[in-house]
Amino acid sequence: MKHTARPLLFSIPPLFLSLLLSVAVGSVFIPPATLFHLLGVRLAGGTIPAEWQSFAVIVFDLRLPRTALMLLTGAALGGSGAAFQGLFRNPLADPYLIGVASGAGLGAVLTLTGGLPRSLAGYFTVPVAAFIGALVTVGVVYALARVGRTVPTTHLILAGVAVSSFTSALTSFLMLTSTGELRRALVWLLGGASIGGWRPVLGALPYIVLGLGVLCTSGHALNVFQFGEEQARQLGLPVERVRLMIVAAASLATAAAVAYAGIIGFVGLIVPHLMRFFFGADYRRVIPLSVLGGATLLLLADVLARVVMAPQELPVGMITALSGAPFFLWVLQRTRQQVY
Repeated sequence: MKHTARPLLFSIPPLFLSLLLSVAVGSVFIPPATLFHLLGVRLAGGTIPAEWQSFAVIVFDLRLPRTALMLLTGAALGGSGAAFQGLFRNPLADPYLIGVASGAGLGAVLTLTGGLPRSLAGYFTVPVAAFIGALVTVGVVYALARVGRTVPTTHLILAGVAVSSFTSALTSFLMLTSTGELRRALVWLLGGASIGGWRPVLGALPYIVLGLGVLCTSGHALNVFQFGEEQARQLGLPVERVRLMIVAAASLATAAAVAYAGIIGFVGLIVPHLMRFFFGADYRRVIPLSVLGGATLLLLADVLARVVMAPQELPVGMITALSGAPFFLWVLQRTRQQVY
């Protein structure tokens, strides 16, 4: 237990620092002393001084909700990525492997380009459509991969790739034939907190907590999966039921994150790999560490997205893609060397 808790304690200071930077850094810099004072006054129920009212609006109405959403999104992507890599025994797997992202993108773009009045395409129409699209796509993939009463892992991956390609092509077609909401759809697809306030946080929170809660209790099962499916069955693991549970939980958390924050790549690929590299391959440890590491990485990426071209903001998905693509190639090269 002590050996497991030590890496978790080690990962908390970077997360705290990333939270501080996320709230303090932006077009208006808020000194840490002022930030802590504002938080203390708000928690104590006191009155914020008049000269700090503008800081209070920035912190409590803009940055704290965005920070919370990025934290939840990064945690969902990191934990889901670790679960998928353990389930498929593939270090290159990520939360989008079986169609979560492409389904969410299709649902969102259908809403944005469907000619709905702007009043309907408000806070929840696009996220709800993305969430439904992601879950429906995963359901289709699982149904297509089923062989009798079993769902072979290879069939699941191949069905995910095929369905993802189909839904991505439909999304591209809708964007090419649309004129009114093309920019908004593109911004959503590139990732970022495009919806402000606490509503997205409250909308995503229960699904992400539920999904990650299931995944964090699945570490032992994922360890058994590393021996192969046949060996796992001989060891008494109900392979089909456990696989369905892990896929459903990871897809639920990822779909909720994607629905409100857009498509943000490479977090679920980079973080689990780093956690295994530094702390070993025990998934009872890797999944909670990936949850914390994913939150830290995405918070730092969001800070970079604000400051790289300040005062203009970049989509956070662009930052993760620029940093994640070289990492992906390094993992691919390392995996190839291990095989050959």
